[in-house]
Amino acid sequence: MSELSALNGAAFHGTVTVEDAGLQGMIALRGDLASAKLAKAVKVATGLAIPAVRKISSEGDKAVAWMSPDELLILAPYEDTGDVVAQLNEALAGEHVLVQNLSDARATFSLTGAPGALREVLAKLAPVDLSPDAFGPGDFRRTRLAQVAGAFWFEDTTTARVICFRSVAEYVYGLLCVSAEDGGEVGIFG
Repeated sequence: MSELSALNGAAFHGTVTVEDAGLQGMIALRGDLASAKLAKAVKVATGLAIPAVRKISSEGDKAVAWMSPDELLILAPYEDTGDVVAQLNEALAGEHVLVQNLSDARATFSLTGAPGALREVLAKLAPVDLSPDAFGPGDFRRTRLAQVAGAFWFEDTTTARVICFRSVAEYVYGLLCVSAEDGGEVGIFG
């Protein structure tokens, strides 16, 4: 396991603050999301239910995000990831599932700022309707960030999290910083 996050604590302060969020435990769980056994295993491992389509549920330092009709992304403290993977594998023995630790293959960024500015920074990069009526806390999107794959959600009205492949972390960080530069506001969200 890694000892350093992708950008080792980098931070930018513009219309919003963009920060390397540090090491984050991430587990891909693929299987039948309608399975009672899978739902129970997720609940025991995280304390959370399987979220609805394009949603994320979180409590404390754990979260479960809907990634596709047969995939969840489980977030846990980085140092606990191995234990969560083992717990899921044990609970789901005999089931047709894949449990994979992705922690060192991904990078996570935290964006904080005024609600309108936060929405605008992400809207410049992703083909997602970010109007408050269409996307709010608890919504989750797996999408593109300019030319690369990524995902994001709002933790609350002033905080968003962005995930991308670690191999493109510097590129995504640069995109987010340029999008958040002072003076580049479009003004769509106030």
